[in-house]
Amino acid sequence: MLAVLSPGQGSQKPGFLTPWLDLPHAEARLTEWSALAGVDLLHLGTRADAEEIKDTARTQPLLVAAALLAGEQLPLERAGVIAGHSVGELAATALAGVFTAGDAITLAGIRGREMAAACALEDTGMSAVLGGEPDEVVATIEKHGLFPANRNGAGQIVAAGSLPALAEFAAAPPAKVRVIALAVAGAFHTPFMAPAETALAAAASGVTVHDPARRLLSNLDGTAVTAGAEMLQRLIRQVTAPVRWDLCMRALKDLGVTGVIELPPAGTLAGLVKRELKGDGAPEIVTLNTPDDLPAALDLIARTEGDAR
Repeated sequence: MLAVLSPGQGSQKPGFLTPWLDLPHAEARLTEWSALAGVDLLHLGTRADAEEIKDTARTQPLLVAAALLAGEQLPLERAGVIAGHSVGELAATALAGVFTAGDAITLAGIRGREMAAACALEDTGMSAVLGGEPDEVVATIEKHGLFPANRNGAGQIVAAGSLPALAEFAAAPPAKVRVIALAVAGAFHTPFMAPAETALAAAASGVTVHDPARRLLSNLDGTAVTAGAEMLQRLIRQVTAPVRWDLCMRALKDLGVTGVIELPPAGTLAGLVKRELKGDGAPEIVTLNTPDDLPAALDLIARTEGDAR
């Protein structure tokens, strides 16, 4: 079975969209989507520096646009399962046929702007917590008044909350744990993002949805969602709810996934899958970063059983 994955914030790199502009209609597509997102995706994906594309309001629609642009080059009817990490879930939902690419870009623009605004309300942040026993790590995070915002699997949990609480946690972490402060604007996927969730819900009320045409996993609990209306509500809830990528990867294993394609900017999710789904039966992985990677992706699709439902 083939899985197609869409990455989230933090995976972007300066100029990563430049080679994709050689594809027919790519520039026109990005120009159209820029109007919907309220940001210049062509500039951000080709000429902007690392600092500029670190801005949440710009990064989120940029990542969704990149995944959609590449996903449109693939015969996704052959995909057995589609999933996205955090904002990447918007692209995954569009590629699964729940709503249009334009809807995904519009919602990503609103989500990014509103989450950036929510970050400005209080001094919050996030720290990667590497190693340790997961339940103990989560318990310690919560003891400090923090939230386990991302449970990524492969020994990685992200703590989020107030900066003083993060500093206290880093000073007294659980045993065999390394804590790394992340260069992010605030505490994503926590109650601190409540104003952004409210704004996204208002915008999403006008979106027309269809039931997924392909198996679509949810970050909320790793389950396959079969109703488009439910998936839209889960996308809204995801703004303040933890990302359970560990459960999504468990679902990939339970489904017997043998091939994985990560959409651009690829590498982060592929690394997690490699560390978590290793040993006998580990899936073959293609990281799709430029059009030069399309032949390998198409070859993997041709050799992998689709089982779209």
